[in-house]
Amino acid sequence: MAALIGRHINKIDKKGRVSVPKPFRDALSVPNSAKSEFSGIYVYRSFKFPAIEGCGEAFIQRVIDSLDDLELFSDEQDDLATTILENSHQLAYDTEGRVLLPKALIDYAGLGAEAVFVGRGTRFQIWEAGAYETHNAEAFERARSRGATLRLRSSDGSKAEGAS
Repeated sequence: MAALIGRHINKIDKKGRVSVPKPFRDALSVPNSAKSEFSGIYVYRSFKFPAIEGCGEAFIQRVIDSLDDLELFSDEQDDLATTILENSHQLAYDTEGRVLLPKALIDYAGLGAEAVFVGRGTRFQIWEAGAYETHNAEAFERARSRGATLRLRSSDGSKAEGAS
């Protein structure tokens, strides 16, 4: 799967339709060998930020599989299933690559006439532009003040480079 990276600003029309950036649509498309009936995205409220989390079918399946690893009927499994799956929306693309954002999610993220799509690797977020700029600046400063570093995995994904 191609990486979801970068920032893309798209207009939201009066009906709540927004075009998913083409690089994101391309990255989230299911390969022909595993073609799904569904062509679109999954979205849900971020419980950390005033934003919408978005992903493709492969990522939502990973979430489901991970929830199945938790103890059935545990508070943790129930809370996470409620937070993510029960509040998710399956949004199909129209012929122009647009989706119709639910009003509740538009309100939650404080979206107006534009949405900022932000790549997060295997998923993405949708933000109101001003809120995203504030978040981006704060995250940059936190990382810089901590002297944050990232140990890269080796190209085969096994061990971190330089790790023994």
